[in-house]
Amino acid sequence: MDSKILTRNLNLHYGKFHALKSVNIAIRPRMITAIIGPSGCGKSTLLRCFNRMNELIRGVRISGEIVLDGKNIYDADTNMTLLRKRVGMVFQRPNPFPLSVFDNVAYGRRVHGIANPDGLEAAVESALRATMLWDTLKDRLQTQALELSAEQQQRLCLSRLIAVEPEVLLMDEPCSALDPIATEHIEELMRVLSRQYTIIIVTHNMQQAARVSRETGFMLLGNLVEFGATTQIFTKPSDKRTEDYVTGRYG
Repeated sequence: MDSKILTRNLNLHYGKFHALKSVNIAIRPRMITAIIGPSGCGKSTLLRCFNRMNELIRGVRISGEIVLDGKNIYDADTNMTLLRKRVGMVFQRPNPFPLSVFDNVAYGRRVHGIANPDGLEAAVESALRATMLWDTLKDRLQTQALELSAEQQQRLCLSRLIAVEPEVLLMDEPCSALDPIATEHIEELMRVLSRQYTIIIVTHNMQQAARVSRETGFMLLGNLVEFGATTQIFTKPSDKRTEDYVTGRYG
C-alpha cells in the first residue's frame, strides 16, 4: 500500500534544542496510526510538522522532507492554506469558536471560499452526520457551541474539519479532557472515520493506541525508535527501549 505521508530525515530544532532527529516514517492512507512515547519525546512536534504548524513558533528550524501524496510540503510553491485544508488538526482540549453550532461547522467552508449558500446547509448536515451529532443537534443548530458537553465539543471540532473535506486528520491527545465513556465514544468515531480519512493520533494512553490503531510508532528523545504493526509493537517489539516503555518499565 502506498504512503499518504512520508518523512525523509526530518530534523527540527527549537533554537539550540534538537527536538526531532532524522525521523523517517511512512503513514499509510485510510487507517489510524498512533504515535506513543513519554512526555517531551517529540510526538506532538512530529504531528504538527505534517501541516507545518511548527513554523508558527519563533526560532524553529526544519530540515528534511515531508511528502504528501508524492509532493514535498516544503517545496516553495506549497499553498499553506490548501495544505491546512487537506491536513486538519484536533487538539487536546476542544476549541470550538464562540459561535453557534451551525456557524462553527460552516466556518471553514466560508474561510476557504467554498460556502456556496445553496450547499452550505447540506454540507453542515453531512459533517454533523459524519461525527454522529446530527440527530442530537439538528434542532439546536443556533445553540452556542460552548454550551455543549466536552464530548460534543470535540465532535463538533471534528465536524468543522470534515466540512472542508480534508484528507488527513491529526489528533493530539483528543481524549485527554474527556471522561472514560466519552473517550470510548470518540474512539469508536475514529474507527468509523478511518474508513475515509488518514488519521494520526498522538496519545499518552498506550491502551488507547492498542485499541484504535493499525500501526504505531514509539518515540524517545526525538528519535523514532520503532515503527510497525500495533500488535507487533505491543507484543513483540524489536527494540528493548520499546519493550521497556510498553511494559511500564520506562516513562
